[in-house]
Amino acid sequence: MLTCRLLTLAVLGLVIAMAPMEPGVAAPRKPTPKKVPPALNFTMNDIDGKPVRLSNFEGDVIMIVNVASFCGNTPQYASLQKLYDRYKSKRFTVLAFPANEFGRQEPGTDKEIKAFCETGYHVTFPVFSKIVVKGDGQHPLYQYLTSKSTNPKFGGEIEWNFAKFLLNRKGEVVARFPAGEDPLKQDVVETIERELEKPKK
Repeated sequence: MLTCRLLTLAVLGLVIAMAPMEPGVAAPRKPTPKKVPPALNFTMNDIDGKPVRLSNFEGDVIMIVNVASFCGNTPQYASLQKLYDRYKSKRFTVLAFPANEFGRQEPGTDKEIKAFCETGYHVTFPVFSKIVVKGDGQHPLYQYLTSKSTNPKFGGEIEWNFAKFLLNRKGEVVARFPAGEDPLKQDVVETIERELEKPKK
């Protein structure tokens, strides 16, 4: 008797499972994972050691810069801050990555770098923990930015402190400016403004 009941329940369950769904009732779907632009598919530690997903900045026009505290180009911090203040309301941001590969011009700890940026240049744009941007131990973000296979138009080794990559609102690298070029130069500003005028498609 027990065997018959179990068999009946099993058959009933199979019938229910095979029954067509009611008209108008959609089958549940798994949410499609959001596709992150490759250049923003990294999680970096900020200057306080807290992890930050670069995908948080998707939709912004972004300038990625490797920075140093004791370089002839260090006064560019002031220009970067002016750019940030001028255009942040239009979703422009600067992401600064301290690095010590060029002339050992960024020898300090993250705490020292943060103090230097805040007291010397009143920096309010995001500054991240020190990384390697060239050579052994190069961070994957800079592997992506400098490789000709992943960034064929603007790839190439970082030449010095304050090399600048510009990303559009879709996270695509659309320009690169030399380390020695001040961020407030007309061609840099015009390129940024042109990208800010374009909507994200």
